[in-house]
Amino acid sequence: MKRILAVVALLLLCPVVAQAQGMPSITFGVTEADSPQEVATALRILFVFTVLSVAPAILLMTTSFTRIVIVLGFVRNAMGTQQAPPNQVILGLALFLTFFIMAPVFNQINNDALQPYLNEEIAFNSAVERAVVPMREFMFRQVGESDLALLVSISGNDQPETRDDIPTLTLIPAFMLSELKRAFQIGFLVYIPFLVIDMVIASVLMGMGMMMLPPIIISLPFKLLLFVLVDGWELVVGSLVRSFG
Repeated sequence: MKRILAVVALLLLCPVVAQAQGMPSITFGVTEADSPQEVATALRILFVFTVLSVAPAILLMTTSFTRIVIVLGFVRNAMGTQQAPPNQVILGLALFLTFFIMAPVFNQINNDALQPYLNEEIAFNSAVERAVVPMREFMFRQVGESDLALLVSISGNDQPETRDDIPTLTLIPAFMLSELKRAFQIGFLVYIPFLVIDMVIASVLMGMGMMMLPPIIISLPFKLLLFVLVDGWELVVGSLVRSFG
């Protein structure tokens, strides 16, 4: 899992660049291998394709994307605007905010692992080990102790003495559980002001005897007005980014 995590980080940072000498070509077919090196090369290509297929899931599991996209979804549901903003906008904003928040981690991976590997200063295994370290440090800063203790106890392994003793397969689900918990906590706080508006509008309509008029029709403009007056997107995005500090 460490190798897959590190390779994904390297692929996110390093677009495919053709070198000046011997530009590579890709062909598909089944032929007999003349040497073990050809078999190893084919296996590496297959491994890279496999990593690319699961890269989106790994990106969701090991970065800030989970918390951001859930909170933005809560904001839309609390306002009751149905599909405004649309899913594409929410996912795009969450993705770019993720790259913004994870920029220091990606820069460290680039400086400590990717560039030395591209300059042929270190081997691939060493680059993988160096790339995993910043990702684990980020997850350790965000994971809750209770969530980590829960996953360690479920795994049945011995109690770790240091962070290095915690496997990545245990750290990732604990990190995701902590992200879900924090996202729902923030979502609860987001819902409160909009819930107050709904309750006030419903009470006014009942007092006026307008029982058949849906309160959402009247409360939606007031929710939008409140969100605009307090500069809601700046508050939400600012709070999200600071929550990873």
